[in-house]
Amino acid sequence: METQRKSSGEDGGGERGLLHAWRGYSCSVTPERLLLPRPILQVALGARHAVLLVEGGQVYSVGALPWKQKASETTDPTLEGALSGQRVLTVAAGSFHCGAVTEDGGVHMWGDNGAGQCGLSGLSSVPNPTPVALMEPECGSAQVVSVLELACGERHTLALSLQREVWAWGGGCQLGLNGAAASSVWRPRKVEQLAGRRVLQVACGASHSLALVRCLGPGDAQRPPVDKCSHCNQLLYTMTDKEDHVIISDGHCCPLGVEPTEDDPPAPALKASPSEPVLPSHLSSTSEPPGVTSSDSAHTQDSGSLANGGEELSSAVSRAKSSPYPDERAVKEYLRRLSDNTQADAKTAAGGRHALLPSAGLASSTLNNLASCASAVGERVASTYEALSFKKMMNFYLPSRPPSSEGAAEVGDLTAERVRLEDSVQTKKSCSTGDIHEEEAEGLRRRLSLPGLLSQGRYAVQLLSSSYGLQLSPRLLRRAAHSRMRAVALTPLGGAVPETKELLPSLQTEVWSWGRGEHGQLGHGDCSDQPQPLCIKSLNNKEVVRVVAGAQHSLALTAQCQVFSWGRNNCGQLGHMETPSTVPRLAKMSEGIRVWDASAGERHSLLLADGDCIQPIIYYSGQQVKDGEEDEEEGVAQEGEGDERQAGGYTQQPVLLPFCMNLGYVSSVSAGGGRCMALSDRNMMGLIASFHELASTERKFYGKLYNIKTQVIRPLLELESLSSALGQASLGVLQTLAGQFGHLCHLTGQHSASLTSNLRRCRGLQGLLILEHHDIFLDSYSDYCSAVGNFQVMGGFQSLAKPLLDVFGKSPELLQRLSECSEENTTAPDLMVALFYLPLRHVQEYGRLLLKLATCYEANSEDYKKLQDSWSKFEALSLQLKRRRKEAEFTFHFWKSFPGKMTDSLRKPQRRLICESSNKALTLQNAGRFSVNWFILFNDALVHAQFSTHHIFPLATLWVEPIPEDDSSLHGLKVITPEETFTLLASSPSEKSKWLRAINQAVDQALSGTEQKSEPPISRTASYTFYKEGRLKEATYEGCWVSGKPHGSGVLKWPDGRIYTGTFKNGLEDGFGEFSAPNKSLNKSDCYQGHWKDGKMHGPGTYRYASGEVYDGSFQDGVRHGHGMLRSGKLNTSSPSVFIGQWLQDKKTGYGVFDDITKGEKFMGMWQDHLRQGTGVVVTQFGLYYEGAFKDNKMAGTGVLVSEDDTTYEGDFSDDWTLSGKGVLTMANGDYLEGSFSGEWGSGLKVTGSYFKPHLFDSGKDKTRAVKLGRLCVSAEEKWQAVFQECWSQLGCEAPGRGELLKAWENIAVALTSHRQHIQDRYASSVRPGLMSLSHSKTLEGLEVVPHHEGPITVERYDDIRTYLLNACDTPLHPLGQLVETLVAVYRMTYVGVGANRRLLPLAVTEIKSYLSRIFQIVRFLFPDVPEEGALIPDSASSFQMKKEPSAADAPLESPRPGLVASSWALLLPVLLPRLYPPLFTLYALEKEKEDDLYWECVLRLNKQPDLALLAFLGVQQKFWPISTSVPEAGDKQLVVSSTKDSCFASAVETLQQISTTFTPTDKLQVIQLTFEEITQVVQSLLQQDFLWSMDELFPVFLYVVLRARIRNLGSEVSLMEDLMDPSVQHGELGIMFTTLKACYYQIQHEKVT
Repeated sequence: METQRKSSGEDGGGERGLLHAWRGYSCSVTPERLLLPRPILQVALGARHAVLLVEGGQVYSVGALPWKQKASETTDPTLEGALSGQRVLTVAAGSFHCGAVTEDGGVHMWGDNGAGQCGLSGLSSVPNPTPVALMEPECGSAQVVSVLELACGERHTLALSLQREVWAWGGGCQLGLNGAAASSVWRPRKVEQLAGRRVLQVACGASHSLALVRCLGPGDAQRPPVDKCSHCNQLLYTMTDKEDHVIISDGHCCPLGVEPTEDDPPAPALKASPSEPVLPSHLSSTSEPPGVTSSDSAHTQDSGSLANGGEELSSAVSRAKSSPYPDERAVKEYLRRLSDNTQADAKTAAGGRHALLPSAGLASSTLNNLASCASAVGERVASTYEALSFKKMMNFYLPSRPPSSEGAAEVGDLTAERVRLEDSVQTKKSCSTGDIHEEEAEGLRRRLSLPGLLSQGRYAVQLLSSSYGLQLSPRLLRRAAHSRMRAVALTPLGGAVPETKELLPSLQTEVWSWGRGEHGQLGHGDCSDQPQPLCIKSLNNKEVVRVVAGAQHSLALTAQCQVFSWGRNNCGQLGHMETPSTVPRLAKMSEGIRVWDASAGERHSLLLADGDCIQPIIYYSGQQVKDGEEDEEEGVAQEGEGDERQAGGYTQQPVLLPFCMNLGYVSSVSAGGGRCMALSDRNMMGLIASFHELASTERKFYGKLYNIKTQVIRPLLELESLSSALGQASLGVLQTLAGQFGHLCHLTGQHSASLTSNLRRCRGLQGLLILEHHDIFLDSYSDYCSAVGNFQVMGGFQSLAKPLLDVFGKSPELLQRLSECSEENTTAPDLMVALFYLPLRHVQEYGRLLLKLATCYEANSEDYKKLQDSWSKFEALSLQLKRRRKEAEFTFHFWKSFPGKMTDSLRKPQRRLICESSNKALTLQNAGRFSVNWFILFNDALVHAQFSTHHIFPLATLWVEPIPEDDSSLHGLKVITPEETFTLLASSPSEKSKWLRAINQAVDQALSGTEQKSEPPISRTASYTFYKEGRLKEATYEGCWVSGKPHGSGVLKWPDGRIYTGTFKNGLEDGFGEFSAPNKSLNKSDCYQGHWKDGKMHGPGTYRYASGEVYDGSFQDGVRHGHGMLRSGKLNTSSPSVFIGQWLQDKKTGYGVFDDITKGEKFMGMWQDHLRQGTGVVVTQFGLYYEGAFKDNKMAGTGVLVSEDDTTYEGDFSDDWTLSGKGVLTMANGDYLEGSFSGEWGSGLKVTGSYFKPHLFDSGKDKTRAVKLGRLCVSAEEKWQAVFQECWSQLGCEAPGRGELLKAWENIAVALTSHRQHIQDRYASSVRPGLMSLSHSKTLEGLEVVPHHEGPITVERYDDIRTYLLNACDTPLHPLGQLVETLVAVYRMTYVGVGANRRLLPLAVTEIKSYLSRIFQIVRFLFPDVPEEGALIPDSASSFQMKKEPSAADAPLESPRPGLVASSWALLLPVLLPRLYPPLFTLYALEKEKEDDLYWECVLRLNKQPDLALLAFLGVQQKFWPISTSVPEAGDKQLVVSSTKDSCFASAVETLQQISTTFTPTDKLQVIQLTFEEITQVVQSLLQQDFLWSMDELFPVFLYVVLRARIRNLGSEVSLMEDLMDPSVQHGELGIMFTTLKACYYQIQHEKVT
């Protein structure tokens, strides 16, 4: 390998990924360079070989490779060709086998496979990289698991999956699999004990395994526990429910995944995995691979000794499982033995090896089993018994699990007390018994080891505590939880930065170990084997970031760059002289040496550290390897300890390798067997040095912060006298400061771990968090600076003088050293100020290092721009922090000189002084001669202080403007606040401009939160509480302001619970708003939603009273005024009464309709002061009808009463339904009584008078007394005047027709725009945005174009107006649309329900006609040139087409154009009638019920006849009888025979049937016209010539069509058309057609069928 190896001192070309190799630590050692064509990214060392990963993902092997077909030791790197075409991301090397992970997460293994460590069955060795599949058994089908990294031991392999779960295969108990210690596992299996946890890294020793696991956080507690084994699908844990407890067993042993030996043939059911590749067929031999140590014999002895104690173990476990409580005596015995064995362990350190009793391992194993059982049970029980509110009990009885920085839910709403509680008794997760003595030595920091404990009801779970061996009762837990409350959480809950959970590496970690433990390499305080993963308790809260496993020893690297080591130490490989160490101990490093990478070989350890300079240095700890010993390595491994410890043969403590400075910038070290390797880079243009300096500086800084946290802050916070010395307010600020410091410290630790990882990996900008996520750092430092300043301003540091004396004594050298303060005789409080401001210097250091990195890149590159951008931000923050420190110091000194009385009320942590007027620079205008006015400007308020009083003006609601200077030479500033306006006089123009600038900048900063030097806006959003007497006293307003007054949107809240939410104008409620006022007597609130003006309800709105009443209508000056509807009743759904009508000054006055649902009566008439007064109509659900006079809410005066059977009384009334005075009572048959009546209707009347029977004597003369109804009612024009008045007022008219046309159109435009905006805002804030999208928007678009409202009216303009009116009445946003909507509501309210009385039909018809005339008046006001009703419109050329247009095929039933006559009927009825049709037609149907029933009976009888018989019966001339009819389906003709039915004139019949689907009389007339045209077409086709009808010929044919059309309520249709027909068409062609239809109706009624 002469061509491939060079001395490391020579220049070998290439600058990245240089590999150096050497052995031992003597001064004569010279590392050799291993040359490869590409930079090396990773190296993994086995016992006598190495695997190298180079750039591009290729893999090389070098050294002794006995598994190759040409088994020899290669000195030249050999390319692993089997991996060509695949990009390898990471490699691993065991003692005699290798592994690689490709970028798709696949695993490839090769090398020795004697114990199945390559994961392939049937082969003793695997010569080339071969794929190995990790299969997750899902329901039905297996899924391939992707892998992140591998770790290889002597006889086993571990894989870490993408889901952060551990998989294992090979031989030995170091697999951590149930029942796998006895034989080999050839197929990868998941380590179930770690399932559900997030594993960060794995490492393999010769016969033991390590895992770095993230602590479970609050978020992980929700993760469902693993119920079943992933291989055999059996339950991992079983629970037996007893009366008062639950017994839990974890005795599951998986039968699958363990390959049977040759002596034991495999069962047929266990098939090989289909994913295993086909390999050469030679089977594995029983011979051990070369180089395997004979430690198996020791393993056998251990197993035997374990078996010897098996009876004791099994009996102990059976006792634990069979009885509800563990045997206390047995537990104490175990603990005593364990204690004795630990002492014996300490003694054997000086004496010899293997002095531990076998029972030590037994006792520990039993306890560990119980503890690990407990750890899993906590989660299982939680999921099983959710009804016990397990989470709440856990939170109360036990502190939370150690918080995590990754994936943990942010716990933001915990009180300070709860935080202190959780920190003070923060539990350790399921851990081993560990070193109990060390655990007890932790004193008050002792942690409970069980994850959870249920203690309610019969499901109380009694578990054995791994620390104490006692049953833990809730009382004991409570006592433990409340033992200390003083501590505050210095490590942030939920991690450093919650929003970047996965960005930063976790520091809240645990180390778990399992496997062979004969040398203490598991770290549990004993030398027993551990088949299941168990947490090393003593490493909890040590912030381990990396674990390393040697052959029989282990290392753990912490974020503080310390090294913990444990296990075999025969050659000093642990870095200290404790031999052997069964618990982790710190390696002895010189002060200031920070270790950041480590690796371990067979009998040595390599440590990569920071020294005094930027370039890393390497320490070696362990056996010295002399030249020529390479071939004797394996023999040495089996020699005794005494032989190995020869003078100079090993290190007493880690020694610095003298040649390490020649290697360049080392990025990682590797150790394996007896060899060492280091990967390094040359310093290209300073880039590598810059990366190393950044990481080194961060590690050093974190160490400093950690020391301050542990040596200063924590002892201080635990001081009992701290609360009395500081006071409650300052103590809270100190705790906040401590929390911010802990947050910053944690972030720095995470960042340093991230930078270290970046050095080991890519050494590029890609993973640089400070570049990609600089906001995290900027925000953290800014928040921390605020916290320090707040504590300083409160005088906290000075208050700490006595507590500091109690903690550090009179000479605080520690504070002096940590604060880096060089001045002598500095007081302890000043040292604390320097100490807490120390971290802020690091911001400038970040900037310097980023700038230094930037100089290594091209000035126009993207990387350079990124670095420059980040540098500028850190530089700006550094300047800002310095300024903020000065502000805090300035404020602190101000408070020292300020009068003491006001200090307490004005001094706040966040408040900073800007300037003050103690030098008389600013005075109050018109102040008294002897008054004192002192103005102090803070960053949040302007304070006006006088002798003993002061007033605070918050800056957010303060406006200042300069007063123009006149000849009086007064330099004035006008200050406006919500409740005061005053003038300040400055002593000079410069003082005036200084104060003006200072106040404006302070206001702007208070509003924006940023330090932009700009003028504050006149309009702003702020919160303010009023203090002066008046309507708003003690009310709080939050919203928009303009010049000292609420203006715009806002919320106003009073202390008594009243709330207004809406718009304001000049300080008063104005516009749309919602108001609620609590009603204490009813325990509900009155709520109003509607419009306001000048602070009062004004305009349309809805008021919901606490009593259950709802008023929906108009308001004026805060009271109900105008048109409105009041629903009364306790429940809205069953309102017992409804009033709709006119209100005047909060009282019902004018016309209104009152529906008394409980009585079943409806009143329609006049009101005054809430009473019925004047004329009116009452109808009841029993058919009674009254019209007449009312007085004082009673029927009093002349009236008419009609009962259901047409009995009528006309005369005087004195009370409701009470007759009193003269009158006439007419019977249904025409007889009548005339005289004096008294009594209540329906309960017996007293009559004095005459009885007449007119038909008996005067048969010739018709003397029937038909009483005409409607004379004593309110006239239609008097109804709903308030509704029309509101429309006129919206148009800007004081009275109908009195107003400006232009103003009216402006008001319409404003109404459309404002209402539209208001609706959009409300939809935007509601759950269903976009409701206004299609229908509303299209209508509003149609209203954007307004027809010309001046100039002569033509048919085209008239048509445009008609279209505009259709659109306007279609949206309630338009005043006309609102009018129509209200009229429809009142009409339906009047004539629906009890109002559906046939006697009301004439009133209903006249009311519609009144609507038409009054709306037409508004139309003529908006379009002045529209002629009067019935006037002609000038014809135009287009009128002919317009007449033809209605009969177009696409709209056959559209209303016909108005033609040449201006008519409100044609213009407005199409808009109004469809909405009013249901109640109106119901009245017609009731009125015509008898006639329609007679008509319908005849229709049904006559329709039984076939067509020809019916035509003959009706007298239709035979020449009009159709001979044949067309069949639409067949397309041909069908002859009409005697039995043919419903075929003749079928098209005309279908057309006439459409009369029921139309609304307006005009549309119905058009249907009749089309029917006549259809009849004519049929006749013309029969006669084959033009034909003119005579009425005698036409009538029978039309009568036939009417009969066949079978229109149910034809009488109602005819009456409706007759009443509402447009007068302009009554005497024309359409009028004649209508008369024909009416004649048919009467003819059918009187038709005699023989």
